[in-house]
Amino acid sequence: MKLRKEKWLQKIESVKMAKQKQKAEAKRKATPVVGDMQPLMEALPELSYLTTGGRGRKPLKSHIKAKAEPADFCLMKQAQKHRLLDQEVARFHEVISDPQYRANPLLAISEHLSKRLRQGEQGELL
Repeated sequence: MKLRKEKWLQKIESVKMAKQKQKAEAKRKATPVVGDMQPLMEALPELSYLTTGGRGRKPLKSHIKAKAEPADFCLMKQAQKHRLLDQEVARFHEVISDPQYRANPLLAISEHLSKRLRQGEQGELL
């Protein structure tokens, strides 16, 4: 009975191993094979030229930007949310205290929007 049990367990183990081999083979087949490397080779000299174009100088720390903050409010961390809200509150108080806004809010808003649109058009042209 022990021999039969051992043979049965070995049979089960061999079936498990066969299934694992099939899974591994299917996974290898599913991974795409990189075909023609010529476009990559053509692009590499351009990249190396760009990286050595600065003659090996490191960019100034003032020009290095930290990680871009997520644009979606839901994805922001708590500190980023507080910082954004503080900026918006400060901007809001600045607008409200502006004498031009106090005199005619709709005119001030329309002038601001038209300036922004002109800046956007000039930015597209450049």
